[in-house]
Amino acid sequence: MSGPPDAPARPVPEGVLVVDKPIGWTSHDVVGRTRRLAHTRKVGHAGTLDPMATGVLVLGIGRATRLLTFLVGCDKDYTATVRLGQATLTDDAEGEVVAATGAAGLTSQQVARAVAALTGDIEQVPSAVSAIKVDGKRSYARVRAGEEVRLLPRPVTVSRFVVRSVSEIEVHGATVLDVDVEVTVSSGTYVRALARDLGESLGCGGHLAALRRTRVGGFGLDLAHTVEELVALVERGEGLPVLDLAAVARTSFAVREVDADEARALGHGARIPSLEPGRSEPIAAIGPDGRLVAMIDESRDRTRSHVVFAPATS
Repeated sequence: MSGPPDAPARPVPEGVLVVDKPIGWTSHDVVGRTRRLAHTRKVGHAGTLDPMATGVLVLGIGRATRLLTFLVGCDKDYTATVRLGQATLTDDAEGEVVAATGAAGLTSQQVARAVAALTGDIEQVPSAVSAIKVDGKRSYARVRAGEEVRLLPRPVTVSRFVVRSVSEIEVHGATVLDVDVEVTVSSGTYVRALARDLGESLGCGGHLAALRRTRVGGFGLDLAHTVEELVALVERGEGLPVLDLAAVARTSFAVREVDADEARALGHGARIPSLEPGRSEPIAAIGPDGRLVAMIDESRDRTRSHVVFAPATS
């Protein structure tokens, strides 16, 4: 006697998913949970968040993973709390306190001047406990192995660094200042390092006590879903609320509308004449059917495809 017919396979979602990462989770934890919810291993993220941080984590599912490379370089917004008067090994609240001079007598005006000096185009030494590789090994792994790591400064842009409030509190008998800030930074900027440098410039030490990412490029918290919300949606059979590739491309990149012949050529990996030779940024080529065909390079007279998304049609 035959059993009941198999249930139809659930379609695998494809697109960009914006998650509000919970505190205590690694970015890989979120990717792992999303893989189970989406029933595919083809899930990646466009820039990590530390376990202590919350907020916007941009994921790609299916072919959208190939778009993540172009989203990694977007600027980002954060809200953060910098604790002045304590320095830690990791420049954030997860590391052991290595100096606790306190911040008694420090004024809001002094803090504001130090913040202004860290705004704009600056040279920043990344936190030693970071994922940057030193001679093939992650910097954080070398630090945790007891090695002394010295990273070179790199240019970053802090286009916005605003103090929202300053609170004086007592911690283990010492007066520290908790400074709530909002920052907008270029890709590759470490907010932990900003907290460290702010404390060092004021002579009292500092570390990042809390961090929430509120925007990555065109993706803000208004588009983000908590893990609990995603689980509930899947359990109700509604699927994951992914953003279409073309919609993401229109939000995040310069766009070139291509006709059917051009779309077909790009889909076959061929080159087409560039409209504006010399443009250095990646351009989204969108076909007449509204689909994202490819991310292209128009720096020369004829295009070069970074990656092709739409299947070639005859």
